[in-house]
Amino acid sequence: MLARKTFDRSYFAATSLEDALAALAELGPEGAPLAGGTWTLRSDIRGEKRAPVQVGIARLSELSEVILHADQIEIGAAVTHRALAAATAPFAELRALALAAARSANPGVRALATVGGNLATAAFAAADLVPALLALEAEVEIATKQTSERMPLHRFLALRGSLDRGALLTRVFAPRRVGISGHARLPLRKAGDYPTAIVSFAAERDPSGKVARACVAVGSVEAVARRWTELEDALIGEPLDAKRAFDLAEAHAHSLTGRDGIDAPGWYRVSVLPTLVRRAVEAALCA
Repeated sequence: MLARKTFDRSYFAATSLEDALAALAELGPEGAPLAGGTWTLRSDIRGEKRAPVQVGIARLSELSEVILHADQIEIGAAVTHRALAAATAPFAELRALALAAARSANPGVRALATVGGNLATAAFAAADLVPALLALEAEVEIATKQTSERMPLHRFLALRGSLDRGALLTRVFAPRRVGISGHARLPLRKAGDYPTAIVSFAAERDPSGKVARACVAVGSVEAVARRWTELEDALIGEPLDAKRAFDLAEAHAHSLTGRDGIDAPGWYRVSVLPTLVRRAVEAALCA
């Protein structure tokens, strides 16, 4: 156990993943992990109470690597959006993730914001990486001082608000299938805005060029990003064509319910989805 005097100040710089997990276990509700800080450091503006002690994990080598295996990509939770975009840009099957990381927020935020923070922030419906990773059927690793568990991203999204304060999202894993993927977002302005709606798309084709497998994920439209299974089912057996995908998205838009917000009403978020589906498919086909 770490000496309590370690936490006399509001920031504790962990020197290893083991060190960070031990600190979070000892601090309990008094501690929280801090990496890029682009969300946490503005908590006062949003009227949110910040944990008394921030456990710094941004410089941990165990959490800062992107490893490309033949069958999957492994992403450390402290990898920044900028680093993730650079690592995934050359690969067609990961294009949705590369675009999501490269176009989120603005260059200053992308240089600091981390993968783990983007996924773990339950109050942030407009996180770009979440739908991209859902479309790639990603899994996450959650670790505590005693254990670690790997689970599908969609399950983590449902549980993240109730996880023990000593738990830390440490890694993200996404399979590398023989396929293509794309991503599209609609901000209110050209730069610096959160998106009002996001679509990420991934597909595999059969020998005739028709869709054999499709994953479509939607973000910022509802309170939590999710797969658009009705559209996925409709795409199977169809030619992989952006206009056809637009038409099918229009036909199945009723299966989503948009959230109202100060940036856009719910009906508007849903109404732009067919166009974003078309753009995401076009981005995938251009990879």
